[in-house]
Amino acid sequence: MSVLTSKQILERIKKGDIVFKPALDSFQLQAHAVDLRLGYTFMIPKSWHLTENGRESLRVDHLNSENVSNLYEVVELEKGQYFELLPEEHVLAATLESIKWPSDLMSVLYPKSSTNRRGLAVDLTGIVDAGFEGQLIIPIRNNTSAHAIRLYPGERFCQITFHELYEPARKPNGTYHQKDVVEGFILNKKYKDYDMIKKGQILEMKEKFKIEVNEGVKDDKDKK
Repeated sequence: MSVLTSKQILERIKKGDIVFKPALDSFQLQAHAVDLRLGYTFMIPKSWHLTENGRESLRVDHLNSENVSNLYEVVELEKGQYFELLPEEHVLAATLESIKWPSDLMSVLYPKSSTNRRGLAVDLTGIVDAGFEGQLIIPIRNNTSAHAIRLYPGERFCQITFHELYEPARKPNGTYHQKDVVEGFILNKKYKDYDMIKKGQILEMKEKFKIEVNEGVKDDKDKK
């Protein structure tokens, strides 16, 4: 597996293998990575809501069975507006770009060092499936204890690298693949193993979903 250089990225873009919407500008292309720009959509975790029983706290975690649309405040900025990230606040932000790449490429997200120096952490990132298509949701946090960080849509805040696979991977089945970022997040796709984990049935889960080496990896539909 190898990392694409800027020349190879441009060649793939010219062929239509890699697509950025809006298209890349000259500031974004690096030696072996592409800077991604901040979008207009932010999702802020709520801490409580009002029920018939009174004020109740909200649990924000992926094992939570509650409707996640009630757990986040969605902020859609307009042209010329900015977003101030409060001290020690954690939010989710969408990339400006919608990206598409083929099944023989996977991607890895990294923070920019200039972003980290501001006290802004975007290092809670990782692998993006081969064949992904859509905008990316990036968790960001203000690591400072006293200063708000002003964020402007369009600023470069993280990087993506492309890694060529030895063979094409199977079709991605992620939450955000080919979906609007807010729609994908609200769907909050559940996996069958989560239900067993919540019941403490870890060994049972491992046995039920074990991989039979001779048969290969089961289809995603069997595991989701």
